[in-house]
Amino acid sequence: MASLPRALRALRSPTVTPSRSLVRPLTPSIFPPCRHLSPRRFVHPGRFQPFVPPSPSSLGRPVPAKSYTRTRRWLRRLFYLSLATGTVYLVDTHFYAAAVTRTVRTFALGIFVALDYKINFRPEPLLAASINALHTRNAERLSDLLRQNGGLYLKIGQAIAMQSAILPPEFQRMFARMFDDAPQNDWKDVEAVIREDFGRSAEEVFGVSFQGDPDKGLMERRARASASVAQVHWARLADGREVAIKIQKREIAKQLEWDLWAFKVVTWIYSRIFDIPFYSLVPYVSERLSLETDFENEADNSETMARLVAGEPRLRGRVYIPNVYRELSSKRVMTAEWIEGVRLWDKDALTRSWRGGWHRGSPGCGGTPLDDSPSPTTARSPTGTQLDHDQLKPDRDAWRGPSRRGGLGVSLKDVMTTMVDLFSAQMFLWGIVHCDPHPGNIFVRRQPSGRAELVLIDHGLYIHMDTPFRHQYARFWKALLTFDNTTLNEIVHQWGVTNPDIFASATLMRPYRGGDLSTAQHFENLSQHDHARRHYEMQQAARRSIRQILGDESKWPHALIFIGRNLRIVQANNQFLGSPVNRVKITGTWASRALVESPDLPTGEKMRNFARHILFKVVLFSSDLFFWFTKIRQFLHLGGGMEDSLEEQMRGMAKDMGVELTQNVFEG
Repeated sequence: MASLPRALRALRSPTVTPSRSLVRPLTPSIFPPCRHLSPRRFVHPGRFQPFVPPSPSSLGRPVPAKSYTRTRRWLRRLFYLSLATGTVYLVDTHFYAAAVTRTVRTFALGIFVALDYKINFRPEPLLAASINALHTRNAERLSDLLRQNGGLYLKIGQAIAMQSAILPPEFQRMFARMFDDAPQNDWKDVEAVIREDFGRSAEEVFGVSFQGDPDKGLMERRARASASVAQVHWARLADGREVAIKIQKREIAKQLEWDLWAFKVVTWIYSRIFDIPFYSLVPYVSERLSLETDFENEADNSETMARLVAGEPRLRGRVYIPNVYRELSSKRVMTAEWIEGVRLWDKDALTRSWRGGWHRGSPGCGGTPLDDSPSPTTARSPTGTQLDHDQLKPDRDAWRGPSRRGGLGVSLKDVMTTMVDLFSAQMFLWGIVHCDPHPGNIFVRRQPSGRAELVLIDHGLYIHMDTPFRHQYARFWKALLTFDNTTLNEIVHQWGVTNPDIFASATLMRPYRGGDLSTAQHFENLSQHDHARRHYEMQQAARRSIRQILGDESKWPHALIFIGRNLRIVQANNQFLGSPVNRVKITGTWASRALVESPDLPTGEKMRNFARHILFKVVLFSSDLFFWFTKIRQFLHLGGGMEDSLEEQMRGMAKDMGVELTQNVFEG
């Protein structure tokens, strides 16, 4: 018993460490001992000692910092930059349809071309053999950019091509190639657009089958036509209707905003660098281009034009607008009636003799059926197989005869008269103008009576003229043809134009001889000795002429951009077909007639305009004399048609003003 107090005193002592047996827990040993959970006792010394940092001498010798050479530092930075660039490129390519890459490419080339002109545009270029060589290399650079970027860039290039006369001839030749077909998208992209817009597959939306189901329709996977923004597929619905399905290219929606933004920025830079005031027009142009990618807007324009044509007796039966099927259309998909016809640029097919039968028209025209008596096999599989979904549509060229050398047998004069009548009515009567009457957007069909019928498609690019501007534009055209310089100057000055002569010539697409000729006299005073110096001065003067046409940007009617585009394309169509009609006279007649027939004018003014209209038709007799003179000369193979003569005169005047016109609009 005496040993127990000694043991307790030993436990209380701070200097004595208890044995393991004395602190062992009394818990029964039913669990195996755990080394990590066993209790431990830490005994601290009774005296507290604060932390003392080591002395420098105890740390040993210092180690020098690791050094990198300048080359290694730059290599490391280059690696990080390449990694970041590659990541951005992959994300941009896979998720944004390369929109950022295309924008950077555009900015880089734009700055490079601007610097090239700033440094070398002078009588004796520093880094070019001549000004022509400077134009050539930059035209090639721009052409490569437009084709590499594709999409909306091609559409912008086509818009510029219609006004390329104001550009050097090297650029004119380049832009003339902007009308080639664009590559088409793969079927998986087409299917993706349909599913994104409708939430269903192509088979479900259009009721077609790609497995040969006899109760469903057919659809070709390969596009029949492909443009910069969309492509067109043929299909036959389950109810027998044949349709053209216009499908926007999938990447356009992702690229649109980036492309328009790049267009605005580059235009702003060039406006400042080259001192040409056209940036204020860019928002309007961008809005039109954006609307052109909205197929619901195109469907609205198409239905409006069909209603206007049906209500105009002078055009009803001569012009046809295909039906649009709204239930099968969306913002990026438009389904319309399929048209069998001849494109305007196929002059031989238009004029060769008709071999399709007496009192019969083109397939689908004037009550003529598309197919005479399709058999069940042909109706299911026109090409003889149900598996080839690239070519399913029947050829339907029996009207060409056994040798396939026949044509529509229509009059080119009839075709062009209808075309000029249609677009003149749009400008002067309705104020709703189709601004892309390219030959690819106009079909010609033969009616059972033998007359030509024009089919107008692609209604995406339209402009709307308000009533005051429409009346003003009609008065402007009358003043042009009657040399009414007082009215002409009054109107163009309201539009902010400071040189009426140049603007009048650009509108007529022939030299305007009714002004004071001050512009021509100015060009005669340019340097006559040094060819390089004169060439430079002429191009500088041409740039000043553009500024005079644009004049006051705040007053300039933006619609004139696209009206001029329409006039230029119609003029080129007439010239391509051999100038069968007096285009200027027909256009002027509609302008004068609109001032008589417009319901927006008071009766008194209509009566005065009627008297002026009679006088106006008498004045236009001189235009007819010139037209028939050129027709006789053309018949005797002594010269071209009226449009050729006018263009030759225009080229002479333009050359005097520093502009060289060397290319036809559609000449590649």
